[in-house]
Amino acid sequence: MKFTVKQIAELLQGTVEGDENILLDRFSKIEQGEEGGLSFLANPKYAQYIYTTQASAVLVSNDFVPLRAVSATLIRVADPYLSFAQLMSFYTQEKRKKTGIAKFVSIDETVTLGENPYIGDFTHIGKNTTIGNNVMIYPQVYIGENVSVGDDVIFYPGVKIMDDTVIGNHCTFHPGCVIGADGFGFAPQSDHQYMKIPQLGNVVIEDNVDVGANTCIDRSTLGSTMIRKGVKLCNFIQIAHNSDIGENTVMAAQVGISGSTKIGKNCVFGGQVGVNWHVKIGDNVQIGAQSAIARHVPDNAKVLGTPAFDVKDCVKTYACLKHLPELFNRVRELEQRDK
Repeated sequence: MKFTVKQIAELLQGTVEGDENILLDRFSKIEQGEEGGLSFLANPKYAQYIYTTQASAVLVSNDFVPLRAVSATLIRVADPYLSFAQLMSFYTQEKRKKTGIAKFVSIDETVTLGENPYIGDFTHIGKNTTIGNNVMIYPQVYIGENVSVGDDVIFYPGVKIMDDTVIGNHCTFHPGCVIGADGFGFAPQSDHQYMKIPQLGNVVIEDNVDVGANTCIDRSTLGSTMIRKGVKLCNFIQIAHNSDIGENTVMAAQVGISGSTKIGKNCVFGGQVGVNWHVKIGDNVQIGAQSAIARHVPDNAKVLGTPAFDVKDCVKTYACLKHLPELFNRVRELEQRDK
């Protein structure tokens, strides 16, 4: 796909300095660049490259002042980094657009399909399921019974959506993720065996949610496991039954959320964070990588460590840990002197 500089500037509500008729067909790093490429300058550390880049056009901020002549055409916008991300998203969406139903699919006669579906080979869709408009279902996807899917949803290969799941609009599910498998519910018995507790609830996923590859979100025992609008989940994340993840919360890879945990909105989780069950985490909380959350966390807190506590205190504590061997030796020497 090719676009003129003028078309891109209009899309981003930007202004052009240079040739607005140049054709662009790729994205480029500013330190390299190539003819037909579009790059961006957001970090001042890379400003030197705008004078040597071979990219045909560069996104810059409205207040950028060049120190010398720039050969590339400039597109001035409010936020070059965000604008570049928006363009890549637009390009990806246009490139991925597919329609039509493949030959080797299994769709129950009770299924309701919206307009412009794409359904790849070896996909199964179960009874009484409703699929919205412009939904793309890549090959080898399983969608169970009584599932509701909104508009503009993408299921990449190997996704499994179990019975009774409810999915909103504009969601993306990456390869291998499993939505609605049974929660980990077992009752201990007197003979040291465990009795399976039926998981009778479901998973509800609101609009604009992104679920990474091989991430699992378990159905609830009763009621619903909730993923609120705007949540972004990375790869290999586990969300246990009856949890509630607040809107616009983001989680990096390998986060584990135990059952019946309630997480507020606009939270940020670093990689490999573990959260105990029945814990409540407030709004706007930031949790550092590999932290262990064993108790409630209030609004606006920044925590780190195992167990996690205030990030500033944690950093000071870790700084002290480096000196423990030296301190131990000094104490031992003092003890020997007193003998």
